[in-house]
Amino acid sequence: MLNAILLVVGLALILGGANYLTDGSAAIARRFGLSDLIVGLTIVAFGTSAPEFTISVMSAVAGNAGMAIGNVVGSNIFNTLVIIGVVALIRPLRIERSIMTNEIPLVIVASLALLAMGCSMWLDGTIPVISRVSGILLLLFFAIFMRYIFASAKKEPADEKEVQTKRPVRMWLSCLMVVGGLAALVYGGDMFVDSASAIAGSLGVSDAVIGLTIVAAGTSLPELATSVVAAMKGNNGIAVGNVIGSNIFNIFLVLGVAGTVCPLPFGGISVADLMVLAGSAVLFLLFGWFFRERTITRAEGGFMAACYVAYIIYLISQAA
Repeated sequence: MLNAILLVVGLALILGGANYLTDGSAAIARRFGLSDLIVGLTIVAFGTSAPEFTISVMSAVAGNAGMAIGNVVGSNIFNTLVIIGVVALIRPLRIERSIMTNEIPLVIVASLALLAMGCSMWLDGTIPVISRVSGILLLLFFAIFMRYIFASAKKEPADEKEVQTKRPVRMWLSCLMVVGGLAALVYGGDMFVDSASAIAGSLGVSDAVIGLTIVAAGTSLPELATSVVAAMKGNNGIAVGNVIGSNIFNIFLVLGVAGTVCPLPFGGISVADLMVLAGSAVLFLLFGWFFRERTITRAEGGFMAACYVAYIIYLISQAA
């Protein structure tokens, strides 16, 4: 009963935190003349990636490389297939042309970079490792990405009509909303994962299945809540930018820091998992460009969500 109550409280904190984070971030964007996309790619993405960062870095320090890498791979697959899929199911998702030509290809590049690191098991049969050199290389890619974002911020000012029609929010209040929203997201996500894991364990579900499903999905709940709330409020830039930025942060920053702290052998993370990761990013790009130009429809969103369900079924069958 206690775990069920904590599950509900955690979900409430996630939804409330997402609401305040979205409103506060949008207010900051308008105050500094930045687009919602830029804020989604930076402030919101970094904040909602805090659970992945904490879990992966602490797992690396503790010597649990499988959890460190698996958390990132699983979260990124969840971000692309479930979050974009669910948002499109709620409301067809219109994507800006610049996102299709610049940001989404960066997600594909990040996914392919991780796939390339894991392909040594095919080439020579050895267990691939994210070495300290590889970790530093990922951090360099992250630095390049941030340089690109800061350059883009000067070219993509906020919509003047939106700035004029929305009542300005005091800066201190906007910052408080962002910090408070992030705290609620992280704390609520942690509470949700712990209580859900306890419930699953009491029902006899194995630790392996819990790790493959609840942990990866649970650490992505902040991204899910933030993107859904942002889309419902009409802030597509934050909804999409949050997912794209979080995926890039997870690979370049989270694994970069974790790999630099301690070399990470891929272990139980298979090439199939990495191919699903790269394939989900490519699917995101294809659905954005084709069928209904630069709009992910409800049917496409449903297909993406169904792909995630099929992947989870595959993981469970492999773990059994």
